[in-house]
Amino acid sequence: MIDFSAYGVQTPVVNAVKCPSCGKLFYPAPMICSGCGERRDPSGIIFKDWETVSLSGECTLLAWTRVYALPEGYEMQYLLFGIVEFPNGLRASGRLNVDQPVTGMKVNAEVEVMENSKGKEFDGFVFGS
Repeated sequence: MIDFSAYGVQTPVVNAVKCPSCGKLFYPAPMICSGCGERRDPSGIIFKDWETVSLSGECTLLAWTRVYALPEGYEMQYLLFGIVEFPNGLRASGRLNVDQPVTGMKVNAEVEVMENSKGKEFDGFVFGS
């Protein structure tokens, strides 16, 4: 993982949220907990703050695919994408950076700054070995 702090930039991170009432974890964050009905207020003014939980580290590859129909500007033949499950049961999707993916294999989740088709940056998952 790249250490961005040396450049005065905060390390990119993707977080799950934890309901303050029942403790259920969510990714992505909902507005209402499906477990107990607790409301989430992103401003933190009206309802209790929901705790953030960092998503990274070892996870299990559940499914993967190879995408050949890439948008203009990509120099590679294809990209690999995967769906993983973290030890806490949450699932996420992201780019897969392994040579020979196998369903059920352990991969390491890292977060990198990526760019969408409109040139906007966002923090996204890259799963590698």
